[in-house]
Amino acid sequence: MKNKAALLIVDVQNDFCPGGALQIQHGDRVVEPINRAITYFATAGWPILASRDWHPAVTTHFRTSGGVWPAHCVQGTDGAAFHPGLLLTEETIVLSKGINPELDGYSAFEAVTGDGLMLAELLQGLGVHRLYISGLATDYCVLCTTLEALRNGLKVTVLTDAIAGVDIVPGESACAIEDMVNAGAQMITVEELPSLLGLELSL
Repeated sequence: MKNKAALLIVDVQNDFCPGGALQIQHGDRVVEPINRAITYFATAGWPILASRDWHPAVTTHFRTSGGVWPAHCVQGTDGAAFHPGLLLTEETIVLSKGINPELDGYSAFEAVTGDGLMLAELLQGLGVHRLYISGLATDYCVLCTTLEALRNGLKVTVLTDAIAGVDIVPGESACAIEDMVNAGAQMITVEELPSLLGLELSL
């Protein structure tokens, strides 16, 4: 049977969590609800995907080369590793983005698997029609990924207690959530997942 839904975990990496090079205040609070979501999807037998920033040491994304961000999530460094508390399953499919030194790589739809598959190709092959999105950061990579998923014709549900924002400008995360809702995304908490996944399974 083809899969109908997938969990996408966006960039829950050390550099985006407290103590990291581009830390999000309380960014690590998303780990526990995401782990619960992982359990639900693993039990349902549906795909779990995890994107990661995987930047080269020199990229226009960084301030040192004219970008807006400090160096972070450089390929192969501890900062680029997933948060140690994140309980990814062995079957989790990892996709890397930000590899191109000329591109920012905010959206997970710019990410590729180890075999070179783009996210859109992967989802099509898996038969996924709905993405449940979690991770970091609400006002950048989660926002861009959600909007692109919707443009690709996917149904999108964002797990509101499993995301956190940078909020360089106060209120940006709230605006991002509003933008996602206006574009057609559904907002729920992880606590609501079991009943919704039950509905998906029955369709």
